[in-house]
Amino acid sequence: MHPVHVRPMREDDLGSAERTSAATFLDADRTTRRVSYPEPQPRTPAASKQWIDRMRFYLDVDPEGCWVAVTEGPGGEEDVVGFAVSQNRGPLWYLATYGVLPSHQGRGIGKRLIDAALRHADGRPGIFSASVHPGATRRYRLAGFALHPQMHMVGTVDRSTLPAVRGLREGTADDLAWMDRLDRRIRVAGHGPDHGYMLNAMRLVVSRDIATPGYVYIDEHGQASLLAAADPATAQKLLWETLASSRGHTLVNCITTPNDWALDVGLAARLDIGQEGYIAVRGMPVPRPYLASGKFL
Repeated sequence: MHPVHVRPMREDDLGSAERTSAATFLDADRTTRRVSYPEPQPRTPAASKQWIDRMRFYLDVDPEGCWVAVTEGPGGEEDVVGFAVSQNRGPLWYLATYGVLPSHQGRGIGKRLIDAALRHADGRPGIFSASVHPGATRRYRLAGFALHPQMHMVGTVDRSTLPAVRGLREGTADDLAWMDRLDRRIRVAGHGPDHGYMLNAMRLVVSRDIATPGYVYIDEHGQASLLAAADPATAQKLLWETLASSRGHTLVNCITTPNDWALDVGLAARLDIGQEGYIAVRGMPVPRPYLASGKFL
C-alpha cells in the first residue's frame, strides 16, 4: 500500500472526503445492522451535498480542527482515506465526524487522526456521538472519554396520543443569544455559529416562557435534530411538538439515561425503544435536559 500522510483538510479535499465518508459509514451500518432493521442504503446525492456543505462550514469557522489522511497516486494526485473533523466553541471541543476507509483500518491511521483532533482541543472538555465500532470505542476510552450508552425511539407516531401543546412559538435569529446562554448552562459552551447554520437549514421552535427557556431544531423529516431546555417539562413539550411535525416513520435519537424524560414521551406516542452507540464526554457531565445533535453536539 502507498504511504499515508495526515495533514490539515483543504477545501479541494471535500469531494474525496465525502466519498470516503459515505463508503465508511455504509460499511459500518451494514456491519452493525440488526436482523430486524432495514438494509442500509447508500447516501443520496442530496445528503452528499449536505455533507460537503457542512464540512465547508467547519473549515470556514475552525479549520485547525479539520484533518485528513491521504495517499498519493503515481501522478501525484491524493485520495482521502480517512478524516477527523473537530471544532472548538469557546471552552468546549467536539468531534463532528471521524472515519477511516475499511480497506485502511488496522494500520494506526485512525489514531493519528484522533491525536491531531485532540491536540486541537488543547485540554478543553469534549463531547461527541460515537458508534459501536470496537476499535474506535477503545481509542476513545484510552483518550479519557467516558462512554454513555445511547437509546433511540423509532416508529410511526400514534396521532391520537398527541396532546395540545401550549407555550411554544417559532424561533428566529433574535433568539440565538439566549439560546447560547442556555447552552452554556447545560453543555459548558454555546453553539455560537452553529446556531446560524442550523437556523438556515431547519425549523426552530422555542419556549415562550423566559423562566423555563428551551428550543428544538426540527429537520426536513420532522425529526428533532437538537433539543435543549431548562427543565424536563419544557423539553417534553418541545419533543411533543416535534412528534406532531413527523411524517410516517420517525426517529428520536441521542437519548442518554439522564434524559429518560424523552422515553416517556416516545412510549406515550407508541414508539419503540432501541439502542445506538454512545455519547462520549470528557471533563464534563452528560448534558440534560438535552438531545444532542450528531453533527453539532
